[in-house]
Amino acid sequence: MGQAVNPVITIRLATVDDCALLLELIRGLATYENAPDAVVATEDDLRRHGFGPKPKFEAILAFLDGEPVGMALFFANFSTWLGSPGMYLEDIYVIEAARGLGVGRALMARLAAIALERGWGRIDFAALDWNPARRFYQRLGIAPLAEWVPYRAEGEALRRLAAEDRSDGA
Repeated sequence: MGQAVNPVITIRLATVDDCALLLELIRGLATYENAPDAVVATEDDLRRHGFGPKPKFEAILAFLDGEPVGMALFFANFSTWLGSPGMYLEDIYVIEAARGLGVGRALMARLAAIALERGWGRIDFAALDWNPARRFYQRLGIAPLAEWVPYRAEGEALRRLAAEDRSDGA
């Protein structure tokens, strides 16, 4: 990717027409995280869940001199302590050729602006412990939450737990 001396970074919200590009970037992220075969999402999944009647996520795309180079996918969460919504940043990714050029900073700045525009009190996300981007986040003033341990229920554990549900489904 040949870069101009002063590359122009643009950020915009993803649209339904961007599902193929989003999936390509999601696969790039999975490869970066040493899990290239872990992505089972399809363009139809992204279309249905991100651009249907009740979207479950939003995404922003980053372009460098008009070429797509990154994305961030997020959704609203809620803080009981703040008593307000917040943002959960599920994924952020910049292709290798565009790293170090300000694209990640531009994506994070746009996410912060979206959060403030919407009256959301914070941005939450997780980073792999080996990811060098952790230093980048700290340079932005974003601190890790060392006292919090992430957990996840999925697959068989999720099914086993749900089988214990004795509610009336309401």
